[in-house]
Amino acid sequence: MIKSHPSEAMLNSFVSGTLSPALSLIVATHIDMCPRCQHIVSELEQELAEQMLATPANLGSADSQMMLEAIFNSQEPVIEQSSEADNESAGLITLEGKQFHLPRALARQRDRIGPWNKMVGKLWRAPLNLSTEETTNLIYMAEHSGVPEHTHKGMEATLVINGRFNDEFDSYTDGDFILLDGSRQHTPQTSDEDCLTLAVMDQPLHFTSGLSRLLNPFSSIFFR
Repeated sequence: MIKSHPSEAMLNSFVSGTLSPALSLIVATHIDMCPRCQHIVSELEQELAEQMLATPANLGSADSQMMLEAIFNSQEPVIEQSSEADNESAGLITLEGKQFHLPRALARQRDRIGPWNKMVGKLWRAPLNLSTEETTNLIYMAEHSGVPEHTHKGMEATLVINGRFNDEFDSYTDGDFILLDGSRQHTPQTSDEDCLTLAVMDQPLHFTSGLSRLLNPFSSIFFR
């Protein structure tokens, strides 16, 4: 059961089109996985459409027209005809002999996913080229692995795609969305189950404990 969600303010920004491309992708991917947020977004889209239609003076502006078009198009997405095999392969990635199904919004960005690179320990990273200021990565943590204790110089949004990890605050599984900033430090870890996440950051991590602090000069290489 999904228990960690984007705030309603963030969902509202998603609907109005004011999130960055990277944040829009991670929120859209969460929505694909979360019936609760699908319902909230549907209501927000309807409210925004009604507000726009109720203010005729604004309908002539280019921004208003684009916003209305985005709202209505999001409710009836265009589906390209393709074979079942194509649809299946587009939503799959393989790592360490395991296959993972990508949610629809993320699968649409399949061609933007770069090669997997091993980082520290049993961690792997595959960057997504979204032409945005934030850095977007798929992060894979094998069983009994983790990211050393760290805080954040900026914002970090994480979405669990498959598996489970825990930190000092909670345990997170498929669909959970976590948003952290520099006010909190944590140590994400897996136990008997591996974990694939999607992560968006606007600054490198800052390691805070033991020998891992020696990685700070290189954190922009490992995590950006």
